Amino acid sequence: QVKLVESGGDLVQAGGSLRLSCAASGTIFNINTMGWDRQAPGKQRELVAAITPGGFTNYADSVKGRFTISRDNAKNMVYLQMNSLKPDDTAVYYCHADRVDRYGAVYERAWGQGTQVTVSS
Repeated sequence: QVKLVESGGDLVQAGGSLRLSCAASGTIFNINTMGWDRQAPGKQRELVAAITPGGFTNYADSVKGRFTISRDNAKNMVYLQMNSLKPDDTAVYYCHADRVDRYGAVYERAWGQGTQVTVSS
């Protein structure tokens, strides 16, 4: 079983920055892609950014150029640097980790408990 713990959420003014962290523990040897999703009140959860063990990244169009995802495989950590924050970025941010089988197929997605990011105008 994988346990993910996020931290770094806070209240920040528009234009400010935050850095989210996610620590993975437990059965982590077969974690492949990790990422961040967010869910705003009344909206569906959406993918923000994801990163493979080799460092390949993808981002939601709404955050490209403002957010940067990174990971430290040795420390089992994934980060989300968020710059130029907007009120629309207000949401609960969740870390996820995909576990793969020996063939590389994803068979489970683990989630953290979430961390609140609030951007005031």
